[in-house]
Amino acid sequence: MASRFKFWLAVILAIGFLFFCDAYLGEYSLGIVNNIAIFITLAISYNLINGVTGQFSLEPNGFVAVGAYVAAILLLNADSKLYQFDAAEPSNIILAIYTSNFILAMFISGVCATLLALLLAMPVFRVRGDYLAIVTLGFGFIIQLLAVNFPAFTNGSIGLNEVMRVDSNGDLSRFTNIFYSGGLAIFATIVILNLVYSKFGRAMKAVRDDEDAAIAMGINTFATKTTAFCVSAFFEGMGGALLVGLLGSVSPDQFTFMFTFLLLIIIVLGGLGSTTGAIIGTVLVIGGSEWLRFLDEPMNIFGYQTEAYPGLRMVVFSLVLIFVMLFARKGIMGQMELGDLFRGRRK
Repeated sequence: MASRFKFWLAVILAIGFLFFCDAYLGEYSLGIVNNIAIFITLAISYNLINGVTGQFSLEPNGFVAVGAYVAAILLLNADSKLYQFDAAEPSNIILAIYTSNFILAMFISGVCATLLALLLAMPVFRVRGDYLAIVTLGFGFIIQLLAVNFPAFTNGSIGLNEVMRVDSNGDLSRFTNIFYSGGLAIFATIVILNLVYSKFGRAMKAVRDDEDAAIAMGINTFATKTTAFCVSAFFEGMGGALLVGLLGSVSPDQFTFMFTFLLLIIIVLGGLGSTTGAIIGTVLVIGGSEWLRFLDEPMNIFGYQTEAYPGLRMVVFSLVLIFVMLFARKGIMGQMELGDLFRGRRK
């Protein structure tokens, strides 16, 4: 009972933090918090399949790209599409679909990513380990190539721009705000934590620890992995919609393997299998890289004026990551959640 109270207290505090950010933060700081919130959703959903279920998957860039493109196509009206499509004439299907409801566009993006995950599950989960990583890595490349080579649907390598709403004053504004990005991060955290602590969550951990033993115990490992894969894809697709709503544009170059690699760094740093660790890792990686941006600029150190060294922040940030991983081999949280840490319980 006490743990349940603490959980919902944390949720209420998180919601209060969103209102605080909206009221007191400037546009630049609010943009950083928005970005962190989006990557929290992406990291904890990726951690569900990679950390909790133990499947070495490298697919997030593909599902996020699907979500981003679906949202952009839905949110741009026919006139905007006719104006923007330079690589080829837009398909009649693309011209016909439109909604100004961002929440609906987010949900449809998540559903499309989920359906794609369900379609991929059969061939993907016929293999394990490193072979699974290769198959899912190939999927990410395929999605990127399809975005380039089907210009009638995606506008090719040019991508889609000006994905923005018109406010009451007739000005353009971004679809994504702190309540959408932060609200989805909170909702995704609640869903995934409840899933992890359920009977199904124990089955996912059994698959991670020893899949053959799980099969011997009567666990349907294919259904378990497929469900985790689809839940992960759903939130990654919605995260893609939030990204395009924040940036106002989408192009194939945004979703290279480096996008997946960034998420992999986040969940490994936080601790594979720990949702709390994924959140902490996101704040450190996404927020830390922005906080260290001053290192790229000229600095006054004890009266000595230094030159600008572009890229220095990434060198320092990489050294910090190396230092953390040397002293925390299983990540910051290991496989523990925040509640387990307070109770002194290890999993």
